[in-house]
Parts: sequence; C-alpha cells; structure tokens
Amino acid sequence: MSQMLSAPMLCAVPLAPLAGSALAGIFGTAFGGNRIGRAASHTLTILGVAIAFALSAMTLNAVVDGARFDQTLYHWMTVGNLKMEVGFLIDGLTATMMCVVTFVSLMVHLYTIGYMADDPGYNRFFSYISLFTFSMLMLVMSNNFLQLFFGWEAVGLVSYLLIGFWYTRPTAIFANMKAFLVNRVGDFGFILGIGLIAAFADTLNYAEAFGKAPALGTLLFPGTHWLLITVICICLFIGAMGKSAQFPLHVWLPDSMEGPTPISALIHAATMVTAGIFMVARMSPLFELSDTALNFILVIGGITALFMGFLAIVQNDIKRVIAYSTLSQLGYMTVALGASAYSAAIFHLMTHAFFKALLFLAAGSVIIGLHHNQDIRWMGGVRKYMPITWITFLIGSLALIGTPFFAGFYSKDAIIEAEHASHLWAAGFAYFSVLAGVFVTAFYSFRLYFLVFHGKERYAQNPDAHHGNHGHGHAAKPHESPWVVWLPLVLLAIPSVFIGWLIMPMLFGDLFQGAIIVDAARHPAMAELAENIHSWQQMALHGFTSAPFWLAAAGVAAAYYLYMVNPALPARIKAALLPIYRILDNKYYMDWFNENVIARGTRLLGSGLWNVGDRGLIDGAIVNGSWKLVGWVAGVTRRLQTGFLYQYALAMILGVFILMTCFVIWLNK
Repeated sequence: MSQMLSAPMLCAVPLAPLAGSALAGIFGTAFGGNRIGRAASHTLTILGVAIAFALSAMTLNAVVDGARFDQTLYHWMTVGNLKMEVGFLIDGLTATMMCVVTFVSLMVHLYTIGYMADDPGYNRFFSYISLFTFSMLMLVMSNNFLQLFFGWEAVGLVSYLLIGFWYTRPTAIFANMKAFLVNRVGDFGFILGIGLIAAFADTLNYAEAFGKAPALGTLLFPGTHWLLITVICICLFIGAMGKSAQFPLHVWLPDSMEGPTPISALIHAATMVTAGIFMVARMSPLFELSDTALNFILVIGGITALFMGFLAIVQNDIKRVIAYSTLSQLGYMTVALGASAYSAAIFHLMTHAFFKALLFLAAGSVIIGLHHNQDIRWMGGVRKYMPITWITFLIGSLALIGTPFFAGFYSKDAIIEAEHASHLWAAGFAYFSVLAGVFVTAFYSFRLYFLVFHGKERYAQNPDAHHGNHGHGHAAKPHESPWVVWLPLVLLAIPSVFIGWLIMPMLFGDLFQGAIIVDAARHPAMAELAENIHSWQQMALHGFTSAPFWLAAAGVAAAYYLYMVNPALPARIKAALLPIYRILDNKYYMDWFNENVIARGTRLLGSGLWNVGDRGLIDGAIVNGSWKLVGWVAGVTRRLQTGFLYQYALAMILGVFILMTCFVIWLNK
C-alpha cells in the first residue's frame, strides 16, 4: 500500500521547515540585507512547520491504515559495494516521531513570538529552530545509516548554535562548547558502530543490514572473544548516551539551560535528546541479538533515572529542576530499551514530549511574569496572578509523576511493569531505580510546584530585587503572559491529559509492527505485559492500587509538608545531611572530575606529546637532527676536499706510508 504515501509529499515534510529557515536566515538578517521584517520571518517559519505537521498527521493516518514506504530518493555515489543514498523509511515508528517533532516545534514557534519579542536576534532565532526541525525530520525519516548520521550531526550543530544563541554571555559560550565536546565523545562511538556495520554487513541500508543481523550475531570481533554484534550495539548506544544525555555523558544538558527557554522545550525535552532513544528502537533487530548490550543499557538507564532525580531536589533554578527531571525521564526510556520494551520507550518518549515541553514553556511564562527571575526561592503565590500558567503547569506536573488517567501514567507504568517482567540480570537494579525514582520525581516536581505557585510571596526577599530587567524590579508583582505565550501551554496541556489513553491501545497493537523487532522467547517483558493489560480504563483504575501510585502520593505529601506546612525543616535536614547535600550540590563532582582530571589530563598529555613528541622527537631529532647531521658530515667532508694540491700530495704520501707499514708487518708474520 505504499501508493498511499508519495515521495513528493514526504519530501515536503522536511523541506518546508528548511525553506522557512533559509528565507528567515538569509533575508531576515544582516547577511541578506534585512529585507524582511519580524512578522514575515515568523510567518514563513511557522507556515513551514505547520505544513510539515499537517503532512506528518496525514502520514500517521495512512500508516495506521497499513501504508508503508521504503525508497531511495537520491543516489549520491558508490564506494566499492557501499551505496551512499538519501531515502525515507516510513512506518509506525517514523510517523509517530514525525508528528511529535512537528507538533512540539509548531507550539515552540508560536510561543517564541511572545517570549523573544524584545530580542534583537528574533529573526535569527526563528531560522535556527526551523533548521533544527528540518535536521530532526531528516534523522527520523532516514532509511540508511548515512542519512541518519547526517541528521544526527545536524541536530548537534544547530543545538550548539541555539545553546550559545546569546553569544555575548560567557556562560552561554561555555555551555554550548561543553555540549558540543561531550556529544563528540558519544558520536565517536556512534560512527565506530556505523563503520563496523558498513565493514561487516557491506551496506548502509537499514533493511539490508537488518537482514544480515543473524549472520553478524555469529561473528567474533577480530582478535577478541567478544561477539561482533555486542561491540556494534555498545558503540551505537554510546552515541545514544551522548545525544540522550545518559550518565556519564549527561553533564552538558543542565548547562544548556543557558539558551532561551523555547530551546529547552524544543531540543532538551521533546526532540533532540530523544534521538538516541529513537535510534536504539530503530536498531532493535541488532540489539535483540546481544543480551550483554541490553544489560549495559539497563545499568546506564537505571543510574540515570534515579541519581539524576536526586540532583533535581537541590536545584533552585526553575529551568534546571526541569532539566534534571528530563535526564531522569530519559533514564526511564533507556531502561525500557534495555528490557526490550521498545514500544514502551517510544510511548514514554511521546507522552514525555508533550508534558515536558509544557513544563518548560510554563516555566518560561513564569520567568516572563516574574520579570526574568528564575530562582524559585524568591517566588511563591504565583497562582493567583497567573491562573492559566498555574493550571497548565499543574497538569504537566501531574502527568510527569504518573497520575492515573494522565498521559504520563500509561507510559511510565508500562515501563515499570516491563522492568518487573524482564528476565535479564540487570533488570532487578533497573526495576529498583525506576520504582524509587517515582517517589523522587513526585517530591522534586511538587517541591517546585509549591514553591512557585503556593505559599507566601517572597519577591521582596530577592537580593536582586532592585536590578530587574525591562524597568521592573524582581520584587514587582507577577502578571499573566500574553496570549501568544499561554496558548501553546493550553494546546500542550490537552495531549498531556488525553494522549496516553488514546494511544495506549496502539502500544500493544500493530502500529510498530515491522518497525520494532522483539525476540519474545528471550525477552518476554512486553508479551507478559500485554497479557495483563486489557484496556486503558482497567490500567488506570488498577494504578490506584499499585506501588508507584502510593510512592508518588508519598512524594507529593512529603513535598507539601516540608515546603508548605513546616518550611523550616528543609534547612535543618540540609544541616544534618550536609556531606550528602554537598555531593548533590556539586552534581556528584562530575564537572570537577571532567575539568580537573579529564580536561587537565588531556592538556597535560597534549603538552607532553607536543614537547616530547612534536618538539623533541619530530622537530628536534628528525627534522632538525637530520639537517644538523648532514651539516656535520658536510663540515668534515669539506676539510678533506680543500682543492689545494700540496694537501692532496701530503695525503697520498701518508697513505703510501701507511700501506707500506702494514705490508711489512704482514711479511714479518
């Protein structure tokens, strides 16, 4: 039924945002002479993304009806047997990601009109976010590893530009360089994995590589006793660790909050950081052949899910709390991948995209309403001044902690149950991490909620109260954001409530049939989960009696008591547990380790290689030593070849004398 999906229509999906980005970036900036104004720039880019979303929705509808598309659109070149091509693979997995990317991007574009209204880089910003949308669509729609890598690197490049958008701030420059370098570490593993596939499968096409997967599963990595497929999968997952911010390559994401708030929602909550999750799900035919790789994924995901949640508890910046929440939820998705519950991971990716984008954009609305104050210690009582922001933030928080009947409940509960059903040895640790993470998530989420929207107003206590922006002190009363800011919040709040039970039946249906491959005999988690779930109503009602619900309720109650009933107690707990607080406040000293051990060690190694290797060996011994040796030999030779006849005669006489002496000695013997 591929005739239902035409190549021209699919090409229009990524090309529409690219066209909007090019027009705004060239003609809306000084590069092209500022020929179009702000209104034209945001209109063109929003129109491009709106077209992409409409076509993506049509594509998903066709896919649900059974349509599929796998076709090469452009042949670039052939190197040996490797074909370098551009093509699209459209199935349930791709169509779902297309809708998520374009819808969230459309909401962010609308929100940006209000949030960036006073920024001089307004047109440039719209160009960047549309370019990001194009890059992400090329990534998820690819049918080969070459195009996947192009999209992978393109979203990294645009992320670098967006994190450092305010390039006059030293903190923004440090943050975007940090993100760029950490992602290069992950990308090194990623390209090694792709290289191994190209070398041993002799193809870059998904379908051809997956067809050869069973044969790859029998090979050993040259010179070792490791299975080749295990090395390939771990290398690919290292790429996902960088892009999806998994421990220990997570350190870039919190610092990326230096970028404007719309970027936090678009890149670091809903799309770019989920690229790694999508990639592993797409590569399920490979990962299913290596239990070692799946166990590795479970351990990394479990650490990220629990220990990144702990860090959110001690944060005071409203955006950083949500950033560490994103890290924790990415850990949930990762442990689902490790348990071979790929569809549950994608399900949580989708629900998380809506409610986390909602939380980030609502946080931006709070920042606007509080005249660019981001410290939750100097907020309180915002609810009565910003009612729309308040209710949408509450909806996002309820979805995040997995409240039954909200979107996050269905995907999160499915992950927890899948971990419980998994038979892999690392599943026990992962199950404990995600279960304990439920309490932690509820606690930090409602700590944030109560400190911002309830309690006493603390604006006047802000030490920066007399240095506000836009002519307002931070002590000024909050105000509701303009409609162009709160409208995307409302539109995101709707799927944050309903999308879970609307999509949940497809989780166990045939939406991902052919796109996600699971060996149910070896990895039965999803099969066992499907046997126990009969309807979304039954799942939600059962959720009220399950351990995750009561752990979440306990987290909310603890946050309410500590920050509303007895607000003096957190300070006493902090004093009693000061060593633990310092570890959390210093983010497990990961930044210190990276800067003082890895960075300085690298600089020391580089300095040693430069001084000893480059200057001493190459320049000193080889380059300079060679010409000095030649010069010395020339100097000695020059003394023998003087051109004076008497010196030559003397040399001949001495030579004859020496020869005669040697001859006489020989005769006497």
